[in-house]
Amino acid sequence: MSGLAGSAPTRGLLSLAAVAVAFAAADTYVVVLALPDMMTSVGVPIDQLQRAAPIVSGFLLGYVAMLPLIGRIADLRGRVPVLVFSLALFAFGSLITALAYDMPSMVSGRFLQGVGGGGLVPATLALVADLYPPDRRGVPLGVVSAVQEIGSVVGPLFGAVVLAFADWRAIFLINLAVGLVLAAALRALGGSAPRPRARPDLVGALLLLVTLAAGALVFVRPAQLLRDLTWGQLFIPYAGSGRWLTPIGLVAIAAAVLFLVWCFSSKRPLLDLRQWGASLGEADVVGALLLAAALAGVILAFATADPKIQVFSDRGWWFLLGSTIASVLFALHLRRAEAPLVPRGALRRTPAWGALLVSFFIGAALIAALIDIPLFARTTVYPESQLAAALVLVRFLVALPVGAVIGGYLIRRFSPGVITAVGMLLAAVGFVLMAQWGLTTVEEPIANLGLITGGLGFGLALAPVNAALLAFTDDDVHGVASAFVVVSRMVGMLVGISALTTIGLRRYYAEQGDVPSAREVCDGKTRCKGFSDLLRVAGIAQEQTVFYGAAVCAVIAAVLALVLFRAAKATPLSPRDLLTPQGVS
Repeated sequence: MSGLAGSAPTRGLLSLAAVAVAFAAADTYVVVLALPDMMTSVGVPIDQLQRAAPIVSGFLLGYVAMLPLIGRIADLRGRVPVLVFSLALFAFGSLITALAYDMPSMVSGRFLQGVGGGGLVPATLALVADLYPPDRRGVPLGVVSAVQEIGSVVGPLFGAVVLAFADWRAIFLINLAVGLVLAAALRALGGSAPRPRARPDLVGALLLLVTLAAGALVFVRPAQLLRDLTWGQLFIPYAGSGRWLTPIGLVAIAAAVLFLVWCFSSKRPLLDLRQWGASLGEADVVGALLLAAALAGVILAFATADPKIQVFSDRGWWFLLGSTIASVLFALHLRRAEAPLVPRGALRRTPAWGALLVSFFIGAALIAALIDIPLFARTTVYPESQLAAALVLVRFLVALPVGAVIGGYLIRRFSPGVITAVGMLLAAVGFVLMAQWGLTTVEEPIANLGLITGGLGFGLALAPVNAALLAFTDDDVHGVASAFVVVSRMVGMLVGISALTTIGLRRYYAEQGDVPSAREVCDGKTRCKGFSDLLRVAGIAQEQTVFYGAAVCAVIAAVLALVLFRAAKATPLSPRDLLTPQGVS
């Protein structure tokens, strides 16, 4: 498909793509420790944490809602151009986030980061399918899945290291630099045959430079320029108080508009927007927007909820109603469009659509580990240390990529359904073991048994699900199909954490209702260690309920994999072939 199979740099190309996926995955979690400082920088009080939700949900919305469109464009334009574009967009979003001066600008930057970071995943998975035949995809898919999960381990640690030496903005400036370097390396390594040397687009480069420079001044507003009697007039709004209604803001807007016009009208522009525009039309941008609206409704319904009292927010019914309407319109559009976003019959085979269903329940179970293992540690032995609680989760996350590579290797001996089922049953066992934890178990070596078992189980299931999907979809839809697997998993995580947390909190309130009053326990005092321990026991009951619920989700995923992946068989081969791209000896 991409024309890269058999070329010398195929392994290097896939390695760069995998590194990019890991880096973008790390950015999903990098704001965990930086969020309080980010809130303060845009004027949100630290005691109003709920107002910071868009910083997280904005990234998530961009990551999920645009994935199918980007995956489809990867099918039409090739994997490498989409990888380069996604990295450039991720870098641009990082720049906006680093320069953000208010909540809208910060959320916009995080949204663009999400779109760019999310676009890397389906393009990379489709690249594996391009470079490797079905009987050789197991280990490469396992490696891609592994590095994606390694990113979730590195993210909080990376953020902690940067914050120890610099401001939170340095995190996103590093993202900017790394994103641009990876984009340049991918373009150089994955480029097609050399073209005749063309004259550089000096006009486009100049307009882009003016746009970026003026835009940066709008964001930063250097104090020396603001105080200057002459230069300071550039920052005085013509009307209201908006920064973009100032002379320098209008210069940035005008330069951006001229740059876009130039890119559409020039014969050899710096950025060929005509070709990308044609790709958007061919990829069915109308269908993509309808699907994005449907996904956004689901995301907002659950992501804006207060899990202490509700599965989804007060406006969740309206979000879900909008999502339902958009889904119906999307289904009608697919039936009538000549070239729909999801080509007709693309997911007709049972293992293909089954992979989406299995992925949903894997996500619903996995999120319980990512959220509730640190919560359990904070509730019990590390109430004052967020870092120490996070390190407990690292034990789980370290085992996960190991399981991913093993799962990819085992595909050559066993069917994807069997490996996925075994993995999710191991994950269920891990959750059951965690559900037995007590007040001090997290500090004891026995806790590692549940953590490692669960992590290995989830890892085993990742590559087989992707392998089943890619084996039962056509080459020209691998990008969009891979995107839907990621979307299913992310939606499963949203629905799972809302439902499981709500169920767990009901158990907590029931346990708390049985706790005697503080004066009864503490001999007339309002607080004592005995009373605090009783409240912690109630908190443990909540987390244990969540772990049991996650175990049920894991078992459902295992059963579905056995039933729906029956047609997917093992593909034996010699060990030396495992990492050899097709066409490469």
